[in-house]
Amino acid sequence: MPKLKTKSSAKKRFKLTATGKVKRAHAGKRHGMIKRTNKQIRNHRGTAVVFEGDARKIIKNYLPNA
Repeated sequence: MPKLKTKSSAKKRFKLTATGKVKRAHAGKRHGMIKRTNKQIRNHRGTAVVFEGDARKIIKNYLPNA
């Protein structure tokens, strides 16, 4: 059976924490900041943790070697 490859798009979007959780960036921060409130911009700084059910799918389907 061939080796499973990691999806290139997923390795750019997600990182695993030391405890095995999946980190992601917040959506809606690429452009159009003038339309967003300062509170929205502030709250989308940094990273967030993916919900557990979605994280299981990401690890199984997109990051098999992580």
